[in-house]
Amino acid sequence: MSRAAKRWLAVGVIGIVLLVVLSSSVYTVDASEQVVVLEFGKPVGAPVTEPGLHFKKPFIQEVRRFDKRLLSWDGDPNQIPTRGREFISVDATARWRIADALQFLRSVKDVSGAQSRLNDVIDSVVRDMVSSTELVEIVRSADWDVSQEDLEGEVVPAESDIGQLTKQIEVGRERLESAILEEARKVMPQYGVELADVRIKRLNYIDSVRQQVFNRMISERQRIAEQFRSEGEGEAARIRGDTAQQLAEIRSEAKREAEIIRGQADAEATRIYAEAFGQDPQFYEFARFLEVYAETLADRTVLVLDAQGEMFRHLRGQGARDGAGADGR
Repeated sequence: MSRAAKRWLAVGVIGIVLLVVLSSSVYTVDASEQVVVLEFGKPVGAPVTEPGLHFKKPFIQEVRRFDKRLLSWDGDPNQIPTRGREFISVDATARWRIADALQFLRSVKDVSGAQSRLNDVIDSVVRDMVSSTELVEIVRSADWDVSQEDLEGEVVPAESDIGQLTKQIEVGRERLESAILEEARKVMPQYGVELADVRIKRLNYIDSVRQQVFNRMISERQRIAEQFRSEGEGEAARIRGDTAQQLAEIRSEAKREAEIIRGQADAEATRIYAEAFGQDPQFYEFARFLEVYAETLADRTVLVLDAQGEMFRHLRGQGARDGAGADGR
């Protein structure tokens, strides 16, 4: 190998070494993160929070990166008794950030360790606060006012429910969450963590109590349905009674009017009969007897008459007239 080739080889090796040294001594910091420089596994200096290009000692120093943004924490639902001994399932959530990366690294190492500490701290505080608070205070807000219109709905609530709805709220959901946040924040600085917010995202009864609540709701709705049904039956009976009374009044009035019309018709018929009788009494009497004959005599009817009776007299008189007519022919 020639001297020039050896010289270029040496330059190349030196260049590669310098490139490796330079790459191991330069690092970048993103705007969303912060960096702790470790030397032989121990942190040196303050955390680097300024974004951009930075330098460190090559080979003997390394960087540990931590997020500066808000991180979420979601705990597991816990069964907690309230002050009134109602067992409920409480599911809480929180938002936190790494406030002191150096203290964070020394105390919990990483995000997984921080999540474990948050589980212990927040769950403990939530349990203490919920167990010392009435259920209505946990569920309702302090600024929620129940008006009389809200109570006068289609479904009539029970007396116990009205008492819970109209109860004056002293703490409320928001103040309870604020108290949980304030209490949990006291412990967080030792872990290099800043707790930004804690919220109760879900409340529910435990399974055994939930079934009892469902049964109570069913029985309450059945009671309300029975009440509505009873009121409906009473209203139906009242309507039927009114209808029967109105029908009896209509029938009575119709009967009265019918009797009046019938009386007027009988009077008019009597008047007509009287006028007809006054014009020709003998003919009227004869016509009436003919009607009697038509109603009395039928096929194969045997009629026994008194010779001195009126009916026989008319028959005889008619025969005499017929005989006179025959003599005239």
